[in-house]
Amino acid sequence: MSYEAYKNNQLGFTTRQLHAGYNPAEHYRSKAVPIYQTAAFELGDVERCIRLFDYSEEGHSYVRFSNPTNTVLERRLASLEGGIEAIALGSGMAAISNTFLNIAKSGDEIVAVNTLYGGSTTLLNSILPDYGIVGRFVEDENDIESYRKVITEKTKAIYSESLGNPGMNIIDIEAVANLAHEHGIPLIVDNTFATPYLLRPFEYGADIVCYSATKYLAGHGTTIVGAVVEKGGFDWLNGKFPQFEKFYDEYKDTIGKDVLDKTMFTKRLRIRYLTDLGAHLSPTSAFYLLQGIETLSLRMREHAANAQKVAEFLEGHPKVLSVAYPGLKSNKYHELAKKYFPKGPGAIMSIRLKGGIEAARKVLEEVKVFDYMVNVGDTKSLIVHSATSTHFGQSKEEREKAGVYDDTLRLSIGIEEAEDLIADLKHALDSIDE
Repeated sequence: MSYEAYKNNQLGFTTRQLHAGYNPAEHYRSKAVPIYQTAAFELGDVERCIRLFDYSEEGHSYVRFSNPTNTVLERRLASLEGGIEAIALGSGMAAISNTFLNIAKSGDEIVAVNTLYGGSTTLLNSILPDYGIVGRFVEDENDIESYRKVITEKTKAIYSESLGNPGMNIIDIEAVANLAHEHGIPLIVDNTFATPYLLRPFEYGADIVCYSATKYLAGHGTTIVGAVVEKGGFDWLNGKFPQFEKFYDEYKDTIGKDVLDKTMFTKRLRIRYLTDLGAHLSPTSAFYLLQGIETLSLRMREHAANAQKVAEFLEGHPKVLSVAYPGLKSNKYHELAKKYFPKGPGAIMSIRLKGGIEAARKVLEEVKVFDYMVNVGDTKSLIVHSATSTHFGQSKEEREKAGVYDDTLRLSIGIEEAEDLIADLKHALDSIDE
């Protein structure tokens, strides 16, 4: 028998989510990916040690640098995303912050949409400025001229989410990617809510994809994981990124020019930031994520189907002021959803209630199937009041720009029976004003 499924990227998505990146022959023929629970690895001899530390040889020396379990995960993520290389990190925010630090230095700017997850907004508004990196926000993410207005010579990237949190905003990825490339900068997309099953941003011109893999990729609310995937082929030596030119000169003779031409971003992120800032992922968490990924396509189909049914119910309920879900024909992002999300625009939605924050509190008190939690992307359905949780650290004005009002609830639709979810929400909504 010649088992080769692990390296065949032409296989279907569901086949690759089970096989990609793992060759049992390299791991004592264990069919399950082993957990390499160790802090370090035997180096062999002095010459091999030197090759490992100058990166002329691939291998493992210390777990803060790499681990065989994590390597399988990274290869599988790259395959599913259609990228050249991936890096697993300790959390989604580690993935985003390390990405920004890798691409920008003091005096640089990052352009971002203003409908981001609260943690990402805080990073750009409050943390990175302390290190001289400034976030500049686009006024209208659906107007390409709004991006043009805030791009300067200092801009090093455009950053967006494939599905905004919690308003489920969708940008025209293809148009924004073209604009970014006109200016010699990459487009970075946080694809957490979509996963590569529903959307692969690289197919529309994005250059870097980030994940809080804690959510749908893992799928069961059991582990915190982040990931960064590089498409490959972006010209990091175009004169706008002196830190990459320095890195290239330092490693071109050991890593190799051909490899760096394809994987410069992830190679530098691993060597400069993952290694020295210590945001490494434990092999046990990598194992849990691999387990989750094995059922990704099956889960996402059920999530999306349930979300469509729940959204249609909510849109017709008299206590609901509005429903933000792009699968609805009435939603302003519906046409973009048809282009980018033919399998369904995810399973997150936000609703505004008639009755303000008191109505929101009542719903939270009355739901019996939905769990009141700040997480999303679980197999179980979750609900939260964003203004007092995920976006609590923002001003009222900042929250409302992101679509978060005092009467807003965010729902993460799970894979329970849709009829049970609808009945639970109907009971809770009907209880308002009682």
